[in-house]
Amino acid sequence: MWMYLGLLAALFLGLHNLCKKHAVKGNEVFPVLLGTVSSGFLFIASFYLLSLYYPEYAMANGYNFQKLPWSTHGFIFIKSAIMASSWILAYQALKHLPITIVTPIRSAGPFFTFIGAILLYQERPNVLQWIGFFLIIFSVILYSKIGKKEGINFKRNKWIFAIIGATFLGASSGLYDKFLIQNLSLNPQTLQFWFCFYTILILLVILTVTWFPYAEKRRAFTFRWSIIAVGVLLQAADYFYFKALQDPDALIMLLSAIKRSQILIAVVVGGLVFKEQNKRKKLVPLLGIMIGVGLILYS
Repeated sequence: MWMYLGLLAALFLGLHNLCKKHAVKGNEVFPVLLGTVSSGFLFIASFYLLSLYYPEYAMANGYNFQKLPWSTHGFIFIKSAIMASSWILAYQALKHLPITIVTPIRSAGPFFTFIGAILLYQERPNVLQWIGFFLIIFSVILYSKIGKKEGINFKRNKWIFAIIGATFLGASSGLYDKFLIQNLSLNPQTLQFWFCFYTILILLVILTVTWFPYAEKRRAFTFRWSIIAVGVLLQAADYFYFKALQDPDALIMLLSAIKRSQILIAVVVGGLVFKEQNKRKKLVPLLGIMIGVGLILYS
């Protein structure tokens, strides 16, 4: 069941990436990020209020929110800081690079998760999983060759480094999620609620310095429906992902790879919607990544 929950998370993440590209187009990153996280928080907060006023109904339908000690809040705040940094880098890269380049690079996330799972959780891949792992990495390298044809030099473009940094931080957060869910016994909705809360606080501090004092920047901001959609879709994806992690048999290295199937939506649908270049050539490394994910998933 945890594998199917991972696929559901991938579906919502793919839709989330499409909406994210639309949300940041022509907008500054920080207010968009605040809007997406805030909309996701309000979505989760509605269930939190339900648990306060109708606790028996909420408990019967799995909406119970745990009471946490301050030490646990500290652990959640660390996750918020990691993911806020990852999102800031990823949103900046997505604003300046084609989605058909950004998404496949983020698909290298299983590389970092794979290594972390072996070192931290002693997960042991088999031969086919190793083949799938290196196939994913090779395919991402192939994407870099195609990217040069679009005038994107992977060695000199700072936004490429930004998306690589975002990918590393995102993978680190994925490894940390297993600790939060399994070692601290947090349920998905409790983790989502407080994670969003602390991320909003971090972003408000940043915006107080970089955006709120500048009237020109505020006037240049355009609110779009996709900002709300990004937040809600991300919360749906995170819920299924955290539910999958609750299973003690779930392997974080495989779950991370399963989530990468979101690129099918981002590359195929995103390439058509945003009319990006070299869509056919990008299907070759896309196929390589999908085969790599399949080997890891079904080996």
